[in-house]
Amino acid sequence: MLEQLFPNVNWETMVEAAYQTIYMTSISTVVTFVLGLAIGIVLFLTSPNQVWASKIVNFLTSSIVNIFRSIPFIVLIILLIPVTKLLVGTIRGTNAALPALIIGAAPFYARMVLISLKEIDKGVIEAARSMGAKTSTIIFKVLIPESLPGLLSGITVTAVALVGYTAMAGIIGAGGLGNLAFIEGFQRSRDDVTLMATIIILIIVFIIQWIGDAITALVDKR
Repeated sequence: MLEQLFPNVNWETMVEAAYQTIYMTSISTVVTFVLGLAIGIVLFLTSPNQVWASKIVNFLTSSIVNIFRSIPFIVLIILLIPVTKLLVGTIRGTNAALPALIIGAAPFYARMVLISLKEIDKGVIEAARSMGAKTSTIIFKVLIPESLPGLLSGITVTAVALVGYTAMAGIIGAGGLGNLAFIEGFQRSRDDVTLMATIIILIIVFIIQWIGDAITALVDKR
């Protein structure tokens, strides 16, 4: 049945492309979570009336985040080619896409982290500070636990966006379903290949969203 509907699809190649997409999305999501969380916490703690309050640090960090958030991803990939070649040794393949994916997504997630942290009841933070809690204690015992549902919801949205980023990265040779849809589908006028790649991308997105929503609902005690 599938062979009749999708006569031009090489299923072994399609499975490999799906694996590449999942690989790029997984690695970049994990690193984006850590890096974006760190940047978001810095943005929050250097804002007025916080423990690391600093206009200069906050302005510089915020400016860097805004700059990288504003650059279209496909342009960012091109701009980062020298950095990618330095870090990975090549500008093609799944690993070569990771620097652009992470740098493109981390600032976006950092802003979502900041929004989640700002929603924490100020009284909880002030209570921790009044009891002499260290900054590390405030971060790991107050900020992260209190904002966890928002952090998880934010990384789910970011992971979904990263699936789309991997498709764009595929156009310039990063591999994955985007590369397959463009090279084997669009350029060779094989619409069934493009359609199947799109369907698998949608399935991956739905699974990520379902898992993210389930975990968020599990930890949300509000």
